[in-house]
Amino acid sequence: MGDSPAIVQSQGDQAKGEEITSENLGTELKAPTLVQYKWWIQIVTYSIFVLCSQSIGTLLGRLYFEKGGNSKWLATLVQTIGFPILIPFLLITSTKTNNKNTEFKKPSVLIVASLYSLLGLFIAGDCMLYTIGLQYLPVTTYSLICASQLGFNALFSYFLNKQKFTPYIVNSLVILTVSSSLLVFHNDDSGEHSNKTSRRKYIFGFLSTIAASAGGALLLCITQLALQKIFKRESFRLIIEMSVYQSITATMAILIGLFASGEWKKLDKEMNEYKLGKILYVLNLIGTAISWQVFTVGAIGLIFKVSSLFLNVISILGLPVAPILAVIFLNDKLTGIKVMSMLLAIWGFVSYMYQHYLDDLKDKATKKGQLVELSEVALIK
Repeated sequence: MGDSPAIVQSQGDQAKGEEITSENLGTELKAPTLVQYKWWIQIVTYSIFVLCSQSIGTLLGRLYFEKGGNSKWLATLVQTIGFPILIPFLLITSTKTNNKNTEFKKPSVLIVASLYSLLGLFIAGDCMLYTIGLQYLPVTTYSLICASQLGFNALFSYFLNKQKFTPYIVNSLVILTVSSSLLVFHNDDSGEHSNKTSRRKYIFGFLSTIAASAGGALLLCITQLALQKIFKRESFRLIIEMSVYQSITATMAILIGLFASGEWKKLDKEMNEYKLGKILYVLNLIGTAISWQVFTVGAIGLIFKVSSLFLNVISILGLPVAPILAVIFLNDKLTGIKVMSMLLAIWGFVSYMYQHYLDDLKDKATKKGQLVELSEVALIK
């Protein structure tokens, strides 16, 4: 997958049918340019958004249930309702990163509206599954199970985004599967569940988180496919538009569920009885909402710049953060099985990243070979 701006640009030029010459190919192999530095700055920025916001959002979400929150619909709602903070960014002029001479035909309003509606409804259902998992599982267990999303993403990418399977990627998938499966056999009789959840609820939370991880992976692959086949362009404005419009649809669906379930009637009592007080109750919800919107922007940005699979790799990179913070602030217990699961997850991540490293070396070697061939042809002429 495109790990450098030179590789991304080269693949884009070939897809557009542009002629690769010794001049433009040689330019790609030169020292990093301003464009390349800008690309890396964007990647680092989006990665920080993802790493920080997913850890903060997860901890705040668990803290909500830990200190007296009980509404699944409200906990799901705050994952999407923070979109208004992004609306001012829609005023930013779109800056296209594609070739200036490339003609671009905008998709129809009906297609775009249908896409955002489907993605929004998908997000609403997936957020509810994540909420159930976070309610019934400790943060350490929850975070480790979420690592399985990388495996699901690789599988869906194979069918939807033409991702190739290699021995290292297969190794990564197997290890991540084993990592998550270990937690099924985890014994919760040790009393580590602060809300004294039953074994049945633990299994329910486990299955919900697995389903959410699979759904999240499918959602990311569909998003990448839509960007390639429908929008066919890259801009900061489009990233914000996707974040806002799909969040609006998801928020509307969740609000319907909140009122239909009758949970809204209990929210006033819940706020009054919250262990940390009303102010911290509100601040928790606001902080959670902002965190997940920042995550959405970072996630879509990484899909734009690289791929959905790369986004999942970055998410796995932050795997140890939430569990460690949960041990410090929420008194989660880091048992032997959890430590083993975490080490396996990190091993799976390293295996996947090594494959990316090999792909990058192969791409560079191919380019150098093309440059040599073009140079020889030029000398003959």
